[in-house]
Amino acid sequence: MGDPATPPSSELAAMAIVDGASLKHPFSDRVPVRSIVCRPDGGAGLAGNRVRAGGWVKTGREQGKGSFAFLEVNDGSCPANLQVIVDAGVEELSTLVQTGTCVSVEGVLKVPPEGAKQKIELRVERVLHVGPTDPAKYPIPKTKLSLEFLRDHVHLRPRTNTISAVARIRNALAFATHSFFQEHGFLYVHTPIITTSDCEGAGEMFQATTLINEAEKLEKELIENPPPTEADVEAARLTVTQRGEIVAQLKAAKATRDDISASVAELKIAKENLSRLVERAKLKPGIPKKDGKIDYTQDFFARQAFLTVSGQLQVETYACAVTSVYTFGPTFRAENSHTSRHLAEFWMVEPEIAFADLQDDMNCAEAYVKYMCGWLLDKCFDDMELMAKLYDKGCIDRLRMVSSTPFERISYTEAVRLLEEAVKGGKEFEKNVEWGIDLASEHERYLTEDIFKKPVIVYNYPKGIKAFYMRLNDDSKTVAAMDILVPKVGELIGGSQREERYEVIQRRIAEMGLPLEPYEWYLDLRRYGTVKHCGFGLGFERMVLFATGIDNIRDVIPFPRYPGRADL
Repeated sequence: MGDPATPPSSELAAMAIVDGASLKHPFSDRVPVRSIVCRPDGGAGLAGNRVRAGGWVKTGREQGKGSFAFLEVNDGSCPANLQVIVDAGVEELSTLVQTGTCVSVEGVLKVPPEGAKQKIELRVERVLHVGPTDPAKYPIPKTKLSLEFLRDHVHLRPRTNTISAVARIRNALAFATHSFFQEHGFLYVHTPIITTSDCEGAGEMFQATTLINEAEKLEKELIENPPPTEADVEAARLTVTQRGEIVAQLKAAKATRDDISASVAELKIAKENLSRLVERAKLKPGIPKKDGKIDYTQDFFARQAFLTVSGQLQVETYACAVTSVYTFGPTFRAENSHTSRHLAEFWMVEPEIAFADLQDDMNCAEAYVKYMCGWLLDKCFDDMELMAKLYDKGCIDRLRMVSSTPFERISYTEAVRLLEEAVKGGKEFEKNVEWGIDLASEHERYLTEDIFKKPVIVYNYPKGIKAFYMRLNDDSKTVAAMDILVPKVGELIGGSQREERYEVIQRRIAEMGLPLEPYEWYLDLRRYGTVKHCGFGLGFERMVLFATGIDNIRDVIPFPRYPGRADL
């Protein structure tokens, strides 16, 4: 698995192509760089083909006293560049050679002189497009740049080798995720981003409200158009009284129908005006309150709403109807954390399986992780080689190990015992080890990296550190929860068998101090046709961290959101 000498079938097919037009992108007039340089022969077999190629100049230099230039062009389709040679008679070279310049060129593919690093190069006959760059202002020069620096230029960092490779790896893992679950009969369900439920019970949620915007608009409107005074309202009330008296008088005098109708119409207008003034007089600047608290009945959804921290509770409704489902989407947490492992917006993969228990859950999670590792070795080996070269020389071996090794499975109690033994043997942890603690990253990594040297599944955790929906075990002290721990990142997956017993989950919600009302719909799943079921959540960015060996989670998501930063 992952042998670079064994090309995918698409590349084998490309070896037989002699017509450059057949290499073209299906929806563009260019030939992707990958279709040329990522063939097993490095593109040499395409010599003589006329092609159009486009991309951004990584490096450029004039040669032969300015008579021609070498350009290294990359279009993001692969980590490798296409060497392009342009003669001075074809285009002004000084603009072309600047890093960051966009070019679209047409020419003939040729085998370079013997001894050259490249197997193929493009001799340009026509330059079709030039998107120039001012080298004095371009913030992404060809010099080595730190990932921290690139976070300040999030809109341009995809042009770097690292971030474009991470994007392709992330894409491959997303494709692998859908492939795995689709191949195993799961239904993809889109769960809501706006929710009224707190899945984790932690309260660290972003609130979704229009009250602030509406209050600001109202305040501005009241300044421009002040509300009526009490005198204005009384005057309008007097007008209504007077109009009413006139109608009564006309009726008593048996006036004509037209006169009465006209007077009634005036009375109606006066009443409508009074109603508007009365309502407008009630308007007060600021957020609406009732009994000293914010009145959420005046909010957009007529109740408090939040950005979701998980789609699990909602996707369970479909598991309890169509049996095997998964959701894959963005989740949010308003945790004021600045660590290299936390984001305010991140993606979660959350499958849910009916008629399945904790063992089934562990089996599915292990198979899924192995599938993703194998997929990267098959589909993204060149990008993984770049990660091994730049960041973590062991990342490819780690993928191979995980994809081919049975995961160790131990209970939480056994894990704590092993950690306590390590402490007795001289190992020091920042957080004390004792039964009942929530294992810290240092504990998780010690188990997987030092004790077992492979992925570990820890199961049956103390109920006090886990969520209300996890099934209570017969000992009444632990719940049927499991975490998958992997080298480099620690916890990669957290899951459990869900509590399907109505009385037990109702009691657990109360024990956690959570209100029952927001979870009545969730309890209905237990009231009506309850079934044992299980599921887990994989933090997608953590999987990318694990695969690439990159240290900071902010560098493996396209547009990182964390305290103080939400660029673009």
